[in-house]
Amino acid sequence: MRFFFPDSQDQVDPMFDFVTEEHPVHRIRQRDDRYAHEVLQHRPFDGLLISKSIVDGHGARTSARYTAGARNRLYRERARRFFRLDEVHRDVLIMGDCGAFTYFNEEEPPYSVAEVLDFYEYCGLDWGVAPDHIVFGFVRDGDPIPDEMISEWERRLDITLNNARLFLDEVSRRNCDIVPIGVAHGWSADSYAQSVSDLQDLGYVKIAMGGMVPLRSNDIVSSLEASSGVRKPETELHLLGITRVDEMRRFAQHGVTSFDSTSPFRQAFKDDTDNYYTLDSTYVAIKVPQVDGNASLKRQIKAGKVDQRAAILAERSCLEGLRAYDAGELPVEQALQRVLDYEDLVGVKKTREAEYLRTLSARPWKDCGCGICEEAGIEVIMFRGSERNKRRGFHNLAVFRDRISRNGFHSLQTTGEHT
Repeated sequence: MRFFFPDSQDQVDPMFDFVTEEHPVHRIRQRDDRYAHEVLQHRPFDGLLISKSIVDGHGARTSARYTAGARNRLYRERARRFFRLDEVHRDVLIMGDCGAFTYFNEEEPPYSVAEVLDFYEYCGLDWGVAPDHIVFGFVRDGDPIPDEMISEWERRLDITLNNARLFLDEVSRRNCDIVPIGVAHGWSADSYAQSVSDLQDLGYVKIAMGGMVPLRSNDIVSSLEASSGVRKPETELHLLGITRVDEMRRFAQHGVTSFDSTSPFRQAFKDDTDNYYTLDSTYVAIKVPQVDGNASLKRQIKAGKVDQRAAILAERSCLEGLRAYDAGELPVEQALQRVLDYEDLVGVKKTREAEYLRTLSARPWKDCGCGICEEAGIEVIMFRGSERNKRRGFHNLAVFRDRISRNGFHSLQTTGEHT
């Protein structure tokens, strides 16, 4: 079971100073900052997923996360060297897609088949996903379906299937080394199965199951079960955007051999409670907003609702208290009280006193050997700035990999297999 981590240009600065909140003066991001596979004790993924929409963007409201300089460097060096996967990590698979979630509101995908394949070839990718158009909606037996909704779903499915046909033809015409992947979409278990069957008829042996992120686990399984009825023995399935470790065994029984997701990383700073992973649990991160870097707090100071000097003193006291607790120099109750005092001053809507006490009392970072927690210490559990938050996200990736292994799915990263 291969795990692909979607790239969004997330890196950390190994020389960042947590006390002064400063980067080295001569830091160059692309040269000096490090990717997850460079800072963790063990690489947490088998493959990397690069989306054209993240690199190039599209339309007026671009989704690109790359600067012009970074984009040019990617095209010049190609993906393997750009992500520093050309030496120790040469066995990592690099896969490309269009990032269909970024244009789901548009009538048609913004990229042509030729443009997409150009992108894959420029980047030197191993696998490439044909341009698709997401079908949003899922119908269970007996559910009423408006005719106009079915018509729109069928239109999107026709676009996806036609693009898959053109993509396969273009790969063949160019005689390129990219392994083509067709995308199956549907609005029911039966329509997903039909999509898989149609893609197999075109000649695809790798098929990505798209549009499943909002679905319940049972709906995903029922669609995979239906697809098993038509899936050929040699056909391998990839789940786009799906984690759900507890369901991996059921997924694998129906031909799933790979998946991708940013969830473990993004939960570090997007989730309300599950910010820090352990093998058997999750913990909330402790919010310590930056007086000079938090937009909401800066607005309150500007409006006169919060005294800036008092906020700076409370912030400093909070940070010093947490670090003293980590060093065994302050009781947990006193460290927590400093956090709560800072909360009171900045006026948080909902206190997390009980959750914070649980996190601090457990000290999960003390027992972690991921490669980040040993170095960062209690800083990794603070919800504060991208350097801490991304480190926690990378830690989550390491634990997520361990969770996959515990469920009986071991990494393929030592096989060097690229097919």
